[in-house]
Amino acid sequence: MIPEKKRAAYEEFLKISQEKRAEFIDGNIYFLASPSFEHQMTISRLNIEFMRYFEGKECIPVISPFDVIFEDEKTGDIHVVQPDLVVICNKKFITEKGYKGVPKLIVEVLSPSSASVDYIKKMQLYSYFDVCEYWIVNPRNKSVQVFVLDNGVYIEYAALSQKGIVKSAVFENLEFDIENVFNF
Repeated sequence: MIPEKKRAAYEEFLKISQEKRAEFIDGNIYFLASPSFEHQMTISRLNIEFMRYFEGKECIPVISPFDVIFEDEKTGDIHVVQPDLVVICNKKFITEKGYKGVPKLIVEVLSPSSASVDYIKKMQLYSYFDVCEYWIVNPRNKSVQVFVLDNGVYIEYAALSQKGIVKSAVFENLEFDIENVFNF
């Protein structure tokens, strides 16, 4: 028999996260490894494209490390994640500890150690909290998947590999050639 994994208390997570980068999802603490060069370059290049688009607009892109805090009003559960890139449209929810609200768009850049968490745990979490759009970017195979929320479930809106123009479903005219992101 496999012993049941012990859930951590939010207070325990807060203490641990002062010393190590970590995320807190469904009572589980996920430690974040140092990202690779290609991971960081991908985020940097994505951020350039996002900064160009959002210049002078109400929403702003923010790159990791930056906490996004989801609080479930029904259960009182708190979840803390550090998406690689997040688009915030309601700045009044930005606090000293991060963003306490629901972003419009979240981008995760895959690492070998985080792929299952990004595709399963985070996708479930983001859909539960009604994040409108979720991108998963894979620097290894130079692909971008765009998911949009439809009746509480993410559906694939677009999938590109190697070449093509990635477009947001939520933000009109947010589009760019993925080669700009992966050619470094």
